[in-house]
Amino acid sequence: MSAVALVDTDGRILLAQRPAGKSMAGLWEFPGGKVEPGETPEAALVRELHEELGIETWNSCLSPLTFASHAYADFHLLMPLFVCRKWNGTPVPKEGQTLAWARVNELRDYEMPPADIPLIPILRDVL
Repeated sequence: MSAVALVDTDGRILLAQRPAGKSMAGLWEFPGGKVEPGETPEAALVRELHEELGIETWNSCLSPLTFASHAYADFHLLMPLFVCRKWNGTPVPKEGQTLAWARVNELRDYEMPPADIPLIPILRDVL
């Protein structure tokens, strides 16, 4: 898994709500997804952002920030989080998710997966 905090020119961060039928449905998360075999976390984000949100970005626009390490009941998640401030296009939900732009001090108002919650104070410190 690899995730990104997309930060717009107003300093807001894009969140996506997991659609019904997926694990953790209804929870809000940073965009991203699975890293395929042979793929770097950055390449996975470039691909996932195009597939899920219809936007284009590049490896050079992804700045590594931190990572999440969380033990779920059936697997352990180790997920890098990148920050991206430059992309082409307007994010649109292409996989049934709902999107929301939130200021960093509003992130706790969104119910998130347990692995994402510790990322909030780090984002607050740097944005």
